[in-house]
Amino acid sequence: MLKKTQKVLVTGGAGFIGSHLIDNLIEEGHIVISVDDFNEYYDPDIKWRNISAHCGNPKFNLIRCDICDRSRITQVFLDNQPDIIVHLAARAGVRPSLTNPSLYTEVNVNGTLNILEAAARIKVKKFIFGSSSSVYGVNKKVPYSENDALLTPISPYAATKIAGEALCHSFAHLHHINMIALRFFTVYGPRQRPDLAIHKFANLIMASQRVPVYGDGSSQRDYTYIGDIVKGIRLAMDYQLPQYYEVFNIGNSQPVKLLDLISWLEEVIGIKVEVDYQPTQPGDVPITWADTQKAERLLMYRPITPLKEGLVSFVNWLGK
Repeated sequence: MLKKTQKVLVTGGAGFIGSHLIDNLIEEGHIVISVDDFNEYYDPDIKWRNISAHCGNPKFNLIRCDICDRSRITQVFLDNQPDIIVHLAARAGVRPSLTNPSLYTEVNVNGTLNILEAAARIKVKKFIFGSSSSVYGVNKKVPYSENDALLTPISPYAATKIAGEALCHSFAHLHHINMIALRFFTVYGPRQRPDLAIHKFANLIMASQRVPVYGDGSSQRDYTYIGDIVKGIRLAMDYQLPQYYEVFNIGNSQPVKLLDLISWLEEVIGIKVEVDYQPTQPGDVPITWADTQKAERLLMYRPITPLKEGLVSFVNWLGK
């Protein structure tokens, strides 16, 4: 991992992925600047709890700031002069983007542009962009490879992530910034956002309520444990790019059917529930499946957490 103490700025630092990354960085002795606006997409108290353990640590600086506030973001970068930026802040979620695409464009595209402009101004050494498997859209070729064309997004959220990658590529080229985009595949584990499927399903199962399934339950997702995601980010932070821009899939490369996921959750929790079948939702893709050969070859990335093991960890956290 990073050979010397680095100053790392993490946007979306109080969120699910960001807070786990910060735990790792603080534990290794790095200086961390966490930028988060604590918006109301889900309960802000959850985000405060995610990073509360580090408040008061002299190596941790929490800044409440909206990435859409261009002048404020620029000043934060000028004041703190980070060595590395990990840009995770975004409006998340496919389905909400269908009803409010302008908000997703404002945050995920214009907000990312603000971050990139500020990064270029301070001549940052390394920039990591948190992208998504959603960029592959309804690509019929599986598993998804980084070389696949990104021409079939089926949600505004996916389109904004493609736009974010394109902006990163252009800034890497124009400003000679070492830039890596990481396409995350269905992240789960302790602190998972409450709107995500595993979290929602587990709560319903624990309450002995029916679990809604959109479609026939045959859709598949490449569920990736949060510890493996953080490992992928850290490996990317250490990677010495032979050129200015690179993209990697960070996934588990083992897609699981939705009905199988529910069965495993029932087994881990110890409660059987009834499935409530609903019509397929617009914006949902039938499968996500990461081809991780490139990340394995260049980053030495290898996910190690089987889904059942990760579900036990998540359920134990949820039951606390």
